[in-house]
Amino acid sequence: MGGVAAALARGTGILAGGQSPRPDAALLLACALERSRDWIVAHPDDDVDEAALARYVALCARRSTGMPLAYVLGRAGFYGREFEVDESVLVPRPETEHLVDEALLFLRQRALEGRESAVLDVGTGSGAIACTIAAQSQNAVDATDASPAALDVAARNARRLGVARLCRFFCGDLMEPVASRRYDLIVANLPYLPTRDLPAAPDPVSFEPAVALDGGPDGLDCYRRLLQTAPAALALEGLLLLEAAPPTMPALETLVRAAFPGAQVAVGNDYAGLARYLRCRQVRGASE
Repeated sequence: MGGVAAALARGTGILAGGQSPRPDAALLLACALERSRDWIVAHPDDDVDEAALARYVALCARRSTGMPLAYVLGRAGFYGREFEVDESVLVPRPETEHLVDEALLFLRQRALEGRESAVLDVGTGSGAIACTIAAQSQNAVDATDASPAALDVAARNARRLGVARLCRFFCGDLMEPVASRRYDLIVANLPYLPTRDLPAAPDPVSFEPAVALDGGPDGLDCYRRLLQTAPAALALEGLLLLEAAPPTMPALETLVRAAFPGAQVAVGNDYAGLARYLRCRQVRGASE
């Protein structure tokens, strides 16, 4: 058997072609040993048994292909919580936290006014948005996705985070599974990359499901379909939140303004100051 320091050096060598070989190697070793990164640093001379070393080398080999670290570890952080992820779902992005911020602000205001809120997350994937909104607000959330495998991941995350009683998951395309319902808040982070911009291996994004990335020729195919039904589903004084790629935002804003005449429409920026999401507030009288 070898020690922690020797194992870390071996893993760093396997990952030498990556952007952050030593930090990644430390994370993967912590995972294989079921320890924290701090423990790895503090115990360089502790032994690593053969079974753990084999697990570690296998993890490093997967990471060396360019596979996102989140998939190798089977988990990703989002809004201060840890979510299970696998290759059937997108890895949650920090930029998407802005949608949650906007959603929670809206729900808090309605709660202060004594109003209940029906909430829908369209294209939930791992359930990161739905579960976070439910956990932060204790508001019930409906969520849809066309992928049964993604919904399995979302349901497991809801159970792990203690919000299974608040989250209902529906399998189907966009809003079809909940077509008869109206919602005060609709959140959607749908495929928004133009097909020509889909990355190839070894780009980490190339490992994510293409069906969750490919937004068609201009990146807006899914949003066009969503906006055919969203106006009827969004309640008066309701809020629609959509995430998209910065280059597509002007065209998406045009589509939303056409679908919601008279609504209050604004574009929000991400942490880098880039246009990343759109909020559309349905005002009373706009569609009456």
